[in-house]
Amino acid sequence: MEFTAELIAGFLGGEIVGDPKAVVTSLAKIEEGKPGTLAFLSNPKYEHYIYDTQASIVIVNRSFEPMAPVAATMVKVEDAYSCFAKLLELYVANKPQKTGVSPLASVDPSAAVGEGAYIGAYAVIEQGVKTGKNCKIYPQVYLGDGVRLGDNVTLYPGVRIYEACVIGNNVTIHAGSVIGADGFGFAPDEKGEFHKIPQIGNVRIEDDVEIGANTCIDRATMGSTVIHKGVKLDNLIQIGHNVTVGANTVAASQVGVAGSSKVGAGCMLGGQVGIAGHLTVGDGVKLASKSGISNSIPDGETYMGNPAMPGIKYHRSHAVFRNLPDLSYKVRQLEKELEKLKAQLSAE
Repeated sequence: MEFTAELIAGFLGGEIVGDPKAVVTSLAKIEEGKPGTLAFLSNPKYEHYIYDTQASIVIVNRSFEPMAPVAATMVKVEDAYSCFAKLLELYVANKPQKTGVSPLASVDPSAAVGEGAYIGAYAVIEQGVKTGKNCKIYPQVYLGDGVRLGDNVTLYPGVRIYEACVIGNNVTIHAGSVIGADGFGFAPDEKGEFHKIPQIGNVRIEDDVEIGANTCIDRATMGSTVIHKGVKLDNLIQIGHNVTVGANTVAASQVGVAGSSKVGAGCMLGGQVGIAGHLTVGDGVKLASKSGISNSIPDGETYMGNPAMPGIKYHRSHAVFRNLPDLSYKVRQLEKELEKLKAQLSAE
C-alpha cells in the first residue's frame, strides 16, 4: 500500500509542510523512522527525534513550530495522536482478511455460522452456537453450547467462551481470555468445609467491547455478568461473577473486581486496582493504580491509595508520610526536652 502526503492530508484534513508527493508504504515510531515510513509526534518529550528522523512523513499538531530544520514532510493536524490512530485503523482495514472454514475445525451440525466467517484450525464450535456476519474465529478457540456472537466479532487464538454466553457486535477478545468460567462461589457448612454453589448464569458482553489477552470474566451465579457497550479491558484482568461494568469504562492490566460489584460508566481504572465485592463505583470515577477499594464511591470522584481515599486527602496524607522519619526524630527530641524540664521542676 502506498500513500502520499497529499492523500494523507486530504484524509485527515491536514496542512502539508514539505513535499506533497512524498510517499510512504509503512508506519514507524518517530525514533525508528526510515525512508518510506510514516511517523507521528504528539508528546513534546519526543520532539528531538523529529530533527533526525529518516521517516518520509511525520504527522504533527497544528501548533507545532520546529526549532530546527526538519527533513521529513510534515502534515499538521489538530490532534496528531488521534489522527495517527485513524491511519492505523485504515492500515488494518486494508490488510488481507482471513476467510473460510478450516477442514481441521470442529463445527457442530446444529451451529449456525454467519456469512463471511473465518474459522481456524482446531477451533471447536459446539451445539446450538450462532455467529453473526464476518466473524473471525482463530485457531483453538472454543465456543460452548448455545453461545451467541454478533457481527464482526474477532476471537484470537485460544479464547474460551463457555456455554450460553452472549457477545455483541464489533467485539474483539484477545488470545487466552476466558469468558463464562464459574464464579468463585462456595458455602461453608458446620464443619468448615466448603461446598460449591452452582453457577447457572452467563456473561453478556455488549457492542464495541475490546478485551485483552488472558483476561477472565466469570459467569453469574444467576442472571448475567454484564460488560456494557464500549468497555475496554486490558490484559490479565479478573471480573467476578454478577459484576456490571458500565459503558465506555476502561481498565488497565491486573485490575480485579470482586463479585456483585457495579462499576459505573466512563470510569478509568489504573493498573492493579482492586475492588471488593458488593460495592458500587459511580459514573466517571477515576481510580489510580494500585488503589484498594473497600467502600462504594460516588459519581465523579478520584480515589487513590490502599485503602483508597479521595485524591486530595491522599496527597495531603502522603506529604505527611514522606516526612515521618523527620517527624519521628523531632518527637523523640521533644520527649527528651520534656523529661529534662520535668527533672528540673522536680528538683526545684
